[in-house]
Order: sequence, then C-alpha cells, then structure tokens
Amino acid sequence: MTSTPPRFATEVTLTGPWRAPAQMLADQVIDGHASVHDADAAASMGLAGAPIEGPTHLSQLDPLATLLWGQRWFEHGCASCHFRTMVVEGEEVQATLVADGTDLASAEAHKRDGTPVLVGTVSVGDAGPTELGSRLAALGDPGQLFVVDRLEVGMRMDAGVVTLSRTEPNGPLYPFSLDDKVARITEPHPWYTAEGGTSSPWGQAIVPIEMVSVLAHKSGGGFPVRSPALGLFLDLEVRLVDGPVLVDQPYALAREVVGLSQSRRTESYWTRTTLSDVERGTVTAEVLLHQGVFKASYPGYPAERLS
Repeated sequence: MTSTPPRFATEVTLTGPWRAPAQMLADQVIDGHASVHDADAAASMGLAGAPIEGPTHLSQLDPLATLLWGQRWFEHGCASCHFRTMVVEGEEVQATLVADGTDLASAEAHKRDGTPVLVGTVSVGDAGPTELGSRLAALGDPGQLFVVDRLEVGMRMDAGVVTLSRTEPNGPLYPFSLDDKVARITEPHPWYTAEGGTSSPWGQAIVPIEMVSVLAHKSGGGFPVRSPALGLFLDLEVRLVDGPVLVDQPYALAREVVGLSQSRRTESYWTRTTLSDVERGTVTAEVLLHQGVFKASYPGYPAERLS
C-alpha cells in the first residue's frame, strides 16, 4: 500500500531570463479599423506606445512550468494571468514562478525597472482556484453599460471549426502565421517546428500555449459590442484539458459570455471558448478571456460618464 508523502514547506523560486517580446499586431484590423496595437490608435488613448499582445507573455512561463511538471505541462497545464501594465516593443520582461511542491504555483512578470507586467497562477490538472477563476467568481453588478450593454451572461455561439497551419495568416485579428510566431517567440522549442515536432511525445508538432488563444479567437465573429471602439486584453487563462493542441488538427469552437464588468476607463466582458477535437469529440482546451473596451474610444459614450 502506498500513500502520498507530505510535501516540503519550503518554497522554490524559479526565475527566467530577460526577454524582449516582439510586436506582431501592428497591422491588426477589428471591425474595419486599426486596433490599439497600432501606434496612432494607441496614442489617441494617451498610451505611451502600441502594446504587445498579452498572450505573448505566457510563453515566458512555459520553461519554468516545464521544470516543475515536465510533459504534464503540455498536456494539462493552465496559465491564468491578470495583466497589470502594457509592454511596448523594445522593453524587456522577466518571469518568475514560486512553487511549493503542489500542482499550483504563483506567477509574475516585471520590467527592468520593477514595473509589474502580470500576476497569476500556473498549474496542472485540477489544482484549485486559478487567478482568473477567483476574479470571475468575485464579480458583482457591473452597473449601467453603454458599449457592452447588448451582451448578457449566458450568451453562446458556435464559432466554427478552425485549424492552425504553419504558413497561413490567421485572419485580420491575427495577421501572422504560426511560422511567423515561432520565428520570433521568446521561448523557442523544437516541438513547435515541423522538423522537431516528429520527435515530440505525440509524434507531431504542437501549438505553443500563447497561440492557443489565437486559435480560440480565429473565427466565429464576436458578440454584439458597440463599434467603433478600441479594446484590449485585461486577463487571459489558457487551460489544456486534454492537450496538447496540435498543428493542422481541426478543432470546433464554442464560445460563451461568462461575465460583465467595468472600471473607470473601460467596460469589459468575459468569454470562455472551448476547443474540441473534431476527430475524437473530446475537449482539448479552454480559453477564458477578459476583454476591455476603452470608454473614450466609443463616439457615442455619454460625456458625463467619462470624467
């Protein structure tokens, strides 16, 4: 008879190298207009520069999580992050995990001057409340809304079947290919490539965790958010239920609104997108996304509500 030994009380801190993530959404188009990742659009909102897309920062957590959990990270890992500060191209970022021997660790990333970029959790399996799970559970009444007012918690849509190929761009929202991303990703891995993928434990190339978000939002259109308006990612959780996500594999997308909220500058909505393997009929991954919309970017927003 075996029993689970008690874990050590000692915490272990894993710190990654400094990385300078690349801006790959300068040409992004949403509803026919440039996004906040365009320099001019960012300047119109008083931002210091065009922010790098939030999912990019998840890659810096991958090597650290792999040190903790090995292959399990690619099959059942979950990165759950609240973005604190935008990063512009040229800035360097460092990621850190603090682990205590369980399947749940805390995560953070910061700039050279100590400015926090993100905080969150990484975990494998069902290890307990994630950063975003806790934040979503704590939501209250969002109050009166003017940009996401046509959304309701529980709204659903089938977003079609999608595949992530190596060379095809991923539409106006993500005008770059997987090969483009792999060439500039902060943490390269042989399993992401056509050549190295055949030596992976699954016999083919896998999709980087940051690109699972791209795949989840590649098609299906959006919910009826009023436009034109500039949006940004506030929180992101990528959970591998029965992973990894594979290159050239078809996945069916189902999307649901699971929360509404607002802050002084933004109105926002939470969606959960489920990726199901078409061939096996099983859930491969889930992506929980909290998107904000700048109130001041919507021409119809009541002026008295912007002070």
